[in-house]
Amino acid sequence: MYYIGVDLGGTNIAAGIVTEKGEIIRKKSIPTLRQRHYKEILKDMGNLCLTLIEEENISIKEIHSIGVGSPGTFDPEEGVLIYANNLGFKNVPIRSEIQKYINLPVYLENDANCAALGEATSGAAKEYKNSITVTLGTGIGGGIVIDGKIFSGSFYGGGEIGHNVIVVDGEPCTCGRKGCWEVYGSATALIREAKIAAIKHPESQIYSLVNGDLNKINAKIPFDAAQNGDEIAQEVVNRYIKYVAEGITSMVNILQPEVVVIGGGVCAQGDYLLNPIKKFVKENAYGLKPSKVEVRIAELGNDAGIIGAAMLGKMEK
Repeated sequence: MYYIGVDLGGTNIAAGIVTEKGEIIRKKSIPTLRQRHYKEILKDMGNLCLTLIEEENISIKEIHSIGVGSPGTFDPEEGVLIYANNLGFKNVPIRSEIQKYINLPVYLENDANCAALGEATSGAAKEYKNSITVTLGTGIGGGIVIDGKIFSGSFYGGGEIGHNVIVVDGEPCTCGRKGCWEVYGSATALIREAKIAAIKHPESQIYSLVNGDLNKINAKIPFDAAQNGDEIAQEVVNRYIKYVAEGITSMVNILQPEVVVIGGGVCAQGDYLLNPIKKFVKENAYGLKPSKVEVRIAELGNDAGIIGAAMLGKMEK
């Protein structure tokens, strides 16, 4: 039996056929073209699933279900995407629309939760029942898996760990509050602080690595400068890592998972990012000293969302 996972993003729709073991055997992506009416987008999703089945030369009867991961808030029982601001979707009946084109069970979930389930079933957390996956990107996304299943709260909106306030009356967040973790621990936050440092210290390598064009600063630049021995960059990076570690420690104190998985673009820094976070969590998490909670880098990359979405149907079996 196979499963199809669909990762609906603002730029692309990625989909794959996934085995019982959580392995992708065929995948494909198409542009979302999100300015279109949702019916056109969902028609493309349905046809994309059919194309994958045809290319893999299997029958629809061999597919158990389709899982869809997307930004936003869902009513998974009704199969409706209640709201996704970056897609312009509001009360969109995803399940019924897709079933117009392919008659299979359709399951829905937030994309960060799908990524967490992907890592839990097939990636860095596959050895554990209880895990938290944190994605460090434009914001901070997250997913919580308890006893092998996604925890999404009583009203399907749980797991928004990036909007846990860590600095009271701190920097404003896009959610409307101030001092949220993602304002300090996201890639966006790191870029912001790197730009501020470059303006104050044009002698820094942060400035020279982009030839003075601050718009070229990305999350990699301050890490590169820091590893080259630049003290200004080291201050920026060390402060950033501490904010990430503080947020992870809070999650550990609340849920005490067996493992925390760190994903997103920033995790490409590997041990330079991971080792100080692991040290901080072990020394500062409440309870056992040192903490027994593992901290790992994600393994699946962009495939996590596809695999996790596909596994939604398997979780319901």
